Amino acid sequence: MKLSVLKSPASSLLRSPIISTKSRSPFYNTKRLYVSKTNTKKNESMMYLDPSGILGSSSAAAAAAAAAATDSVTVVATTVNTSAVAIPNTTSTLQEPSWDRIYDIEAPASMTYLRTLPKNQLFSLSMIGMVTMNKFFLDTCIKLFPYVPIPMMKIFISDLYCGGETMDEVLQCGRQLQKRGISNMMLSLTIEDAEGTKNIDINHIVKETIASIHKILLPNFLSQLDATASNINDIAPGYIALKPSALVKNPSDVLLNFNQINDPHWNKQRQILIDNCSKITEEICQLNKTLLEKYPNRQSPFFVSTIDAEKYDLQKNGVYELQRILFKKFNSMENKFASCIGTWQLYLKDSLKDIINEQELAQKGNYKLGLKLVRGAYIHTEPERDLIIHNTKLDTDNHYNKVATFVTNDMLQNGKNSTFGHLVIASHNYHSQLIATNLINNSKSSNKNYVQNNVIFGQLLGMADNVTHDLINTYGVKNIIKYVPWGPAIETKDYLLRRLQENGDAVRADNGWPLLKSIFLSLRSSGKD
Repeated sequence: MKLSVLKSPASSLLRSPIISTKSRSPFYNTKRLYVSKTNTKKNESMMYLDPSGILGSSSAAAAAAAAAATDSVTVVATTVNTSAVAIPNTTSTLQEPSWDRIYDIEAPASMTYLRTLPKNQLFSLSMIGMVTMNKFFLDTCIKLFPYVPIPMMKIFISDLYCGGETMDEVLQCGRQLQKRGISNMMLSLTIEDAEGTKNIDINHIVKETIASIHKILLPNFLSQLDATASNINDIAPGYIALKPSALVKNPSDVLLNFNQINDPHWNKQRQILIDNCSKITEEICQLNKTLLEKYPNRQSPFFVSTIDAEKYDLQKNGVYELQRILFKKFNSMENKFASCIGTWQLYLKDSLKDIINEQELAQKGNYKLGLKLVRGAYIHTEPERDLIIHNTKLDTDNHYNKVATFVTNDMLQNGKNSTFGHLVIASHNYHSQLIATNLINNSKSSNKNYVQNNVIFGQLLGMADNVTHDLINTYGVKNIIKYVPWGPAIETKDYLLRRLQENGDAVRADNGWPLLKSIFLSLRSSGKD
């Protein structure tokens, strides 16, 4: 389609890289759109790009007509289902990086990374490759997985995707990650009771989680400091994932009734959940303050408490409010660090609207927002997914990149004064990671170093390792983490089953025959060395 751009201060920010039409990811309603100058097809129609994202549809149409009648720039773009929510306009003083051919860049091959693995892990990955050869094999594996004996599970796959059963094992996992250039972890104790059917000891989970901060994250961090701590900002923060479904009895009912504060029963349950999250986050906050006194040059938090996402109705009714309460308590603008972040699932159509709403509330409340951006984990289990989740993967990708760019640009523009205090770009999508990496690395902002330390890249342990390896070795990314589940084997087995159920399509796309072929080639090439 032919796209005319109104000559304006914002339009001067346009660049003209060559972008693949099959993988292009345009950024609508933002200040910048990277598209290519090519010949348009005969059946393409005229539309107008609103670079600032602040014009209404009628204004856009008028501007398009004016642009067509005067001097316009012809570019090519794809049609996307844009959000009705406009990202607030910011100044155009930042130097935008060049994203030439960024969407034509193929995801890095697995073979380079696979050559660094020991043969026992290659064997385990071969098993994963075989069961993900096609959808039939994967679906069969999901059905049979509950019946797989735990010892067999531990031999073949646990080491790939789980940190271990004990804190010592997880600490050893951290050491192995360090050898790969991954400086820290987001720990997730995998004991939870989302459906309220287990008799779990909530107090035990709180105590174990607090203990893991001091016995895993703290020594993992300190072991990487040199004698003078000159590399204090080269080490990513350590994270604790807090699952609302693991920190209160009958979590679904509690979250659904989270705002029923006039009901004594629900108000009591609500307070239990808040108190348990606060106990853990308070430990994080105090540790940040203590370490800051010793290492005053640190620009990002040493440790961060992370509220995990839940299904849509639980998120809307309870989790967002829970996050807000913790932000107010632990992320005051008076504090140097944001010690708590929340999770936003960007496959949700209204997630941008929710983030902008949270930004406004944070500005009024004088506290910082902390964000972990994910695409989403409940696409196969949401009862009304056609209404609440983007219709296509491309729409989700566009939305994810749009939000990540918006938040990162705000941080580059405002630095320590940004309402967004900390951001984790949690994604297995290579282009999403690359867009954010280039945006920061090529920025001319005076806040660049601050943002480099407060925008963290992350993937699940055992997944997208080719992306992780490429970010570290090609782009010099230092602030990168892995999400590391740990705990009793029976619980980590449940975690692995959920990963297959929730991320099965991604697992199959990343593995199967391409993985087997890469393993074979890596073994053959290493044998020649």
